[in-house]
Amino acid sequence: MKWKKGLTGMLLAAFLCGAPGLGITTQAHASNGEYKFDFGGGTVETGYTGVSASLSYDSARGYGFRTPENMRNVSASGTGVASDAVQFLTTGTKSKNTFDVDLPPGLYEVSVTLGNTSRSSVAAEGVYQVINMTGNGAKDRFQIPVTDGQLNLLITEGKEGAVFTLSALEIKQLSSNPATNRTIYIGGDSTVCNYYPLDSSVQAGWGQLLPEFVNTNTFQIRNMASGGQIARGFHQDGQLEAIVQYIKPGDYFILQLGINDTNPKHNESEAEFKDWMRDMIRQVKAKGATVILSTPQGRATDFNANNVHNAENRWYRSAILALAQEEQTPLVDLNVLSSAYFTSIGKEATLALYMNGDTLHPNFAGARQLARLVAHDLKRQGLSGF
Repeated sequence: MKWKKGLTGMLLAAFLCGAPGLGITTQAHASNGEYKFDFGGGTVETGYTGVSASLSYDSARGYGFRTPENMRNVSASGTGVASDAVQFLTTGTKSKNTFDVDLPPGLYEVSVTLGNTSRSSVAAEGVYQVINMTGNGAKDRFQIPVTDGQLNLLITEGKEGAVFTLSALEIKQLSSNPATNRTIYIGGDSTVCNYYPLDSSVQAGWGQLLPEFVNTNTFQIRNMASGGQIARGFHQDGQLEAIVQYIKPGDYFILQLGINDTNPKHNESEAEFKDWMRDMIRQVKAKGATVILSTPQGRATDFNANNVHNAENRWYRSAILALAQEEQTPLVDLNVLSSAYFTSIGKEATLALYMNGDTLHPNFAGARQLARLVAHDLKRQGLSGF
């Protein structure tokens, strides 16, 4: 049974609360410790709490929008909870235009379903949590510690000019201890980042597929890579900030940049690239975590006349090798590892691992192979947890 997310629906739900078999949820906190919100002005899915854009936060209720005047209800093209949404009209990781939920201190898993959007990010507690979710109804989840009794979340850039929408939110307490599980954070560009749906996208980044080769009972993986990113941008655009806020001893930060940095339009010399990378390495190491540098793979067409794949002179690779030595960080030379693999399978099979008509970006199968190479090399090096 579904109910309208308005006053009438709220009154009906209150009247019928407790009626057997109706499946109506009138409180955000269900008996199993999960919070499930269905956003927008349409019908409320069974088992969810309906939240319209006009619902302001109320301490007695324990949830609502901090500035509902900066929200509006919008339609969405999905089904169920994804059939409508709310749009955030003011955004930014530091924006006060948040959906606030009172929560006991602890560690939580937050699952997000977007409405209609080309590209949006999720921010909470003043920093990015998920970067660049793409496509209508995109879904993702993340762990977050809550220490102050409230989660403050919004949907934000993303892509400037896009519509930033939220269809559903599910919050599950994992522990009363707010410490996060051991975490692998990943920084990179379009060859590393997530694409959606996560389990079936056509294009993919190797960071998206890394969970297939890592013990997820030991690690959670937070892929903060984004398409088109350079070292200066990752440092200054909020991605590093989010990592530094949460990273701790026992965690890893795998950092692979250089492809876009070599593009003249970014005006970033190799020396400047090294400086930005070095500062990121040192900030993370100061938190007691381990930084792992990775060199980008080459293009699918980097075969010589002897059918040997080689891309060693691409993407500021020499600077990355020097940084690994100077800063005493582990190194995954994915450039060389992938070339050896591509040589072993040949030109045609290598092209089949890239997007059609695109010799730079891996498809889902190609990203899986790159992720396999990364994970196996980390295991070979004897890093804890691999």
